[in-house]
Amino acid sequence: MTNAPGSHDFETVSSSVVYSGAILALRLDQVAMPGGRVVEREVIEHHGAVAVAALDDDGNVILIDQYRHPLGRRLLELPAGLLDQYGEDPLQAARRELAEETGLAAREWSVLVDVALSPGFTDESLRIYLATGLYETDRPEPEFEEADLRIVRMSLDDAVRAALSGEIVNATAVAGVLALSTARAREIPTRPADAPWPGMPTAFLERKERERAAGDAG
Repeated sequence: MTNAPGSHDFETVSSSVVYSGAILALRLDQVAMPGGRVVEREVIEHHGAVAVAALDDDGNVILIDQYRHPLGRRLLELPAGLLDQYGEDPLQAARRELAEETGLAAREWSVLVDVALSPGFTDESLRIYLATGLYETDRPEPEFEEADLRIVRMSLDDAVRAALSGEIVNATAVAGVLALSTARAREIPTRPADAPWPGMPTAFLERKERERAAGDAG
């Protein structure tokens, strides 16, 4: 007898890691499907990430224009970064990234939207914060791609147009800009900055921590 739609337990029968690098790992899972078949699924484990939709007092969104090597070009993006420190609080990471990439800090923080970026093959997910009450703060000396990034202030309306016209294509920026525009237009309250994040990826970072602990023990 088949289960009712939506009730199957997709049990992972076995799992193996075939590659583990600096920011991601490739895992092969054998997963039990409805009807009794077991099939293989490739899973990319990735660090979680945070991004910041920072809105200044004039209604401008703070964007960065940054080179992205996989695409071979610069993209307009929100300030963002990986949760690559074990046990780091996502809000503190967002504060850090905003300062490092723009030299700005914010007095008010809230959760704008959570995004599972490509759930068909990766657990990568990010949280986008809304930051207002901006002011200047110390910015560490940038390096690598960040040494070449350009800061762009764009009105929220123009940012929405840029997303819909294809000028802004970074998924995080598109989600953040459209979510912010919708929240403001419809007066939808955002969540507290410390709201639970049940979808935060942890598998890759926990594996790295276990490897580190094993190395220290050895």
